[in-house]
Amino acid sequence: MSRILLIISGSIAAYKSLELIRLLRRENIGVRVILTSGGAQFITPLSCAALSGESVYSDLFSLTEETEMGHIRLAREADLVVIAPASADLIAKAAQGRADDLASTTLLTTKAPLLFAPAMNVEMWNHPATQANVTLLKERGAQFIGPEEGELACGEVGMGKMIEPSLISVLITEKLLGERPLKGIKTLVTAGPTQEPLDPVRYLSNTSSGKQGYAIVEALLHAGADVILISGPTSLPSPVGAKVVQVQTAEEMWKATESSLPVDVAICTAAVADWGPATASPQKLKKELGLSSLSLKPSPDILASLSIHKQRPRLLIGFAAETENIIEHANEKLSKCDWVFANNVSQNVFGSDENEVHWITPHIHEAWPRCSKKKVARKLVSRIAGEFR
Repeated sequence: MSRILLIISGSIAAYKSLELIRLLRRENIGVRVILTSGGAQFITPLSCAALSGESVYSDLFSLTEETEMGHIRLAREADLVVIAPASADLIAKAAQGRADDLASTTLLTTKAPLLFAPAMNVEMWNHPATQANVTLLKERGAQFIGPEEGELACGEVGMGKMIEPSLISVLITEKLLGERPLKGIKTLVTAGPTQEPLDPVRYLSNTSSGKQGYAIVEALLHAGADVILISGPTSLPSPVGAKVVQVQTAEEMWKATESSLPVDVAICTAAVADWGPATASPQKLKKELGLSSLSLKPSPDILASLSIHKQRPRLLIGFAAETENIIEHANEKLSKCDWVFANNVSQNVFGSDENEVHWITPHIHEAWPRCSKKKVARKLVSRIAGEFR
């Protein structure tokens, strides 16, 4: 995950930084925040922490903050340092190499690129001192976005208004993530197991962890795709930036999948139970009474349903979890979809962080060596990007 360090300085435009945090997290970009004493006059550390999901830093001489995350490490772990809003005072400190608070010290110690989004009164922006500071920082490699002309908080009209967070977010995303080959492509991923209830406390299921599906979601988001994740019960955190629909049973997953159409790409990684109890007992089954037989019914075939749907995805991808005759069974599944990714789940794949798959299409068979599920996901998404390119 790419990570930025966001420095919020003293300006009425500080409230816009909260929206910037939200937009960046939606793009799966990590955000750590330094909130200056001036910035804290307009927004609270709690607001920044709630949106970023990270601790907020403010005091250079805080024993707690230095123990948790020393300011040198804070400066060095960022891929990009963004100062938004950037006040005239902080711009001056950065130009002069001052180091009298956490924000200015961090700017002096970081090796990451700097991006300033100024916000101030029009006269402050136009003052020769400010312009000289901006010119000096640009000569040192810093980048500026804005300000723009408009009505300012003081009531005056002129240059000094902070650029909108959506535009800052686009620039940051392009700088960190580069090309977004699947931007505008709508995708659907199913992941995890399903649970088919026997009674209120028992169910039939499998040991799928959902890790491969969630890794694919993360890779799709990184490539700029819009993602809907339909997930069975897992212990994994919801991917930031995806629309997540939680389900339990195969029937719930089938209905959620169909209601999410149309999409451009559907990737069915979920280990859907093939059968479930014909009827679930409304009360807990008592072992003393025994269970002489169990009547089962087939679960909906989600991949087959998608393959004949009137809103069939342009690219339909299935996963085949097998324990024998891997290629033979995968080729059979290919009749329902465009691509199949087959793996041998008897080789400690469920719950593992690694996978070994065969990519099979009507014209291609590639055996991918065992590697991390994240790497499999990136490679899969790269193939999708190539298809749409």
